[in-house]
Amino acid sequence: MSTKISDFIAQTLEIAAEIANQNFGQVSETTKVNDNNQVLTETDLAIGKHIIEQIQATFPEHNIIDEEAGVIDKKSQLTWVVDPIDGTSNFAAGLPTYGIMIGLLDGATPIAGGIALPAFNQLFMAEKGNGATCNGKKIKVSDKTKILSTLVAYGIDGHQEAPQKTIAETQVLAKIILTIRNLRTTNSAYDMAHVSNGKYGAYLNQTTKIWDNVAFQPIIEEAGGIVTDFWGQPIDYSNPLTKVETNFTICAGAPTIHQALQNIIHSS
Repeated sequence: MSTKISDFIAQTLEIAAEIANQNFGQVSETTKVNDNNQVLTETDLAIGKHIIEQIQATFPEHNIIDEEAGVIDKKSQLTWVVDPIDGTSNFAAGLPTYGIMIGLLDGATPIAGGIALPAFNQLFMAEKGNGATCNGKKIKVSDKTKILSTLVAYGIDGHQEAPQKTIAETQVLAKIILTIRNLRTTNSAYDMAHVSNGKYGAYLNQTTKIWDNVAFQPIIEEAGGIVTDFWGQPIDYSNPLTKVETNFTICAGAPTIHQALQNIIHSS
């Protein structure tokens, strides 16, 4: 990957973080139609507009998937995947645990990603084959080998339309909680980022979209971690422009912790 792409992600996220910090604590919110779990603010739209404008000015030939703007199809092999604010419910409530994510797919492969945590002045970056960093310093996933001594993050949404789905998921979650040190859940990019620097042993979620995953996958992988779907299979990003509505699942973490979690999941 060219330095140009890595520098572009970093510079674009730095400005996006400034926008978020300027508006933090003084936003109004709405919920998206037919999904009470999904909150939208004017800041989401402003950051998304900024990022899209920067991509179109710098890489006009590339596709874009943005959570709010949708799909911009340029018939390219390369696709930018943008989440203007991941953890909008937290942001809107005045909680600092949210992030801004930009990822890049080459075909179906995540090759670069960045996560900004504006409230903490942290920028997590990775490009395939070149390692992962936080504020320019190399990072790696947890080296703990015992899951019982590990913090694990788990994002979960309620499914009012299918209550049994939530009940079944919490039964698996209970088994996970009983085998780890403690559970953490901001259900946002904050959790994902802190897997890559070893603060958390793993992150799991059964209800995500493509923009929730592409940016953080190369960061965790380049930090030495493993990223699969919830059941341990490779995540399929093929034909990404057709997968805006697709539900994705995630199990990401340090190799030993990831395997321990898979053992729990498959025994449930």
